[in-house]
Amino acid sequence: MEWGSFTLGLAAGGASALLLTASLITRRLVRLRAAEQRALRQERLAELGALTGGLAHEIKNPLSTIGLNVQLASEAISDSQLPEDDKATLVRRVETVSREATRLANILNDFLRFAGRIKLAPIESDAREVVEELVDFYRPQCELHRVVLRADLPAAPARARFDPALLKQALLNLLINATQAMSGPPAAAGDAPTRELLVRIGVLPDELVIHVIDTGPGIPADKHAEIFRPYVTGRKGGSGLGLAVTRRIVEEHGGRIDLYSERGKGSDFVIRLPIEGPRDVQSGDADDDAARKTILDRLFKRANLASASSAQAAAPPQHSTRDG
Repeated sequence: MEWGSFTLGLAAGGASALLLTASLITRRLVRLRAAEQRALRQERLAELGALTGGLAHEIKNPLSTIGLNVQLASEAISDSQLPEDDKATLVRRVETVSREATRLANILNDFLRFAGRIKLAPIESDAREVVEELVDFYRPQCELHRVVLRADLPAAPARARFDPALLKQALLNLLINATQAMSGPPAAAGDAPTRELLVRIGVLPDELVIHVIDTGPGIPADKHAEIFRPYVTGRKGGSGLGLAVTRRIVEEHGGRIDLYSERGKGSDFVIRLPIEGPRDVQSGDADDDAARKTILDRLFKRANLASASSAQAAAPPQHSTRDG
């Protein structure tokens, strides 16, 4: 009986060990897949940045020339002897060209920020100072749209390791997006603004949490993932890159951005950053290294296959030397 109990116990212990091993392997596979997806995304962005850098430069030069010539044309029209009605018509047309050139330049700059390489300069910083500076800078824009901008900051320093300039850019994109979402017919003169925008900071043991909350129309659940993709925008004339850039900045820090929103109830964008900051590339874990090695192996294999195919296609046809 004792031997049977011992055998049953041993079997149960072995089964538990197998289950634990299976669980560990599963978790490791999940981490490997996530690391491989990150490496693939970085590879695609690097290729995109390399391919578009020269093209963007070639586009910016003629845009600058257009802007300069538009300005000269506007001055020439103002100094001309044309009738005032004709002057006004020409000035409106020239201003339209100027606005469109400026819009193209802004779209191009947004694209470069998204596709180009993001170089982090993380330092030990107080997130409260970043938010306070940003709120002071952006408040006049909110007042123009009759939006109340508030900051809910902790009494103690919210210290973490991040890039202050890039975090400010990510938050500014969210503030602009929220303000545009709440835009509409202005409130009547003398009425208190009903649109509100709140930036809130929270500090967890290993995580810095920043909320950007608005009282706008909200976002349908089926659009939550889509709005972070490049060139997806619900606003006429928008580039659709603001939220994509924000997500990329956050992910480069090793964090993530979540969205909590319901139609008609506003939105809450939540940035979560690790307190210790982004992982150093040289000291990254073995999972990321393995994923990068896998990607490189695939690239080399593809390159070798392409080279072999090209060589085979370029080779002259082989004729038989046999008599007959």
